[in-house]
Amino acid sequence: MELKTEELKYKTADNDEISAFLAIPEDNAKHPGIVLIHEIFGLDDHIRDVAKRLSTQGYVVLAPDLFTSNKLSQTITKDGIMKTMNFIMSIPPEKQRDEAYRAEQMAKMSPEDQKAISGVYQTLFMNRPTELLTQYLSSAVDFLNQHPSVNGKIGSIGFCFGGGMSISLGCTGKVDAVVIFYGENPEPVEKAKNVKNAVLGIYAANDTRITSSVHELVKVLAEAKKPTTIKVYPNAYHAFFNDTRPQIYNEKAAKDAWRMVIDFFKDNLQ
Repeated sequence: MELKTEELKYKTADNDEISAFLAIPEDNAKHPGIVLIHEIFGLDDHIRDVAKRLSTQGYVVLAPDLFTSNKLSQTITKDGIMKTMNFIMSIPPEKQRDEAYRAEQMAKMSPEDQKAISGVYQTLFMNRPTELLTQYLSSAVDFLNQHPSVNGKIGSIGFCFGGGMSISLGCTGKVDAVVIFYGENPEPVEKAKNVKNAVLGIYAANDTRITSSVHELVKVLAEAKKPTTIKVYPNAYHAFFNDTRPQIYNEKAAKDAWRMVIDFFKDNLQ
């Protein structure tokens, strides 16, 4: 399927602006929309590739770069994100959640790099503005609903940080289908009762901090009678879907997870 892609900006409810990547099937038909939410590193070429892959399946895909608003771009800079990304990618998979090891490695860096990385960590890991970010995503849904190529059905999908934001957006009741790739539960998890419809959760067995609490989310969704599918991949680490991170990428799990995503959106959006 031929696609049309565009880099654009959309307005938020508080009159801020968010940069985003848009991919549209070039067939003059109306399609379901999908909000695609990036990892902690912001919008990058990997997420643009995922957007295009989804769009070839018959979706209008909007991938916001959530940290480009005026409110956040001063503390979460592209340079800070890049340095944080390089730092995280330098840590072996089995040490990703080891705070002592992370502190030891950071101590070896220049004061400038430590400051840049610490700024990103403080904003996104310690004091994450989840409510504000969810508002930005809600505005992304509004953008899609107003787009002439969208038929009124909207889904969301996110990875890592974006996985947590995908379920947070789902808790607003504004999307028809939610996909979570190894994302944190909403806080409080009881918010999940407000999900409009179906949820697909994809997790890694070697990601205990995230995966150990999935049962809490499943319980809330079950009590609210929301259709839920959960898959935990053995021998996989957090971020196993990202094929630009060879240390962590798990081809077998990623291909199977992608098949599940395509089937899930087909069942719930088309």
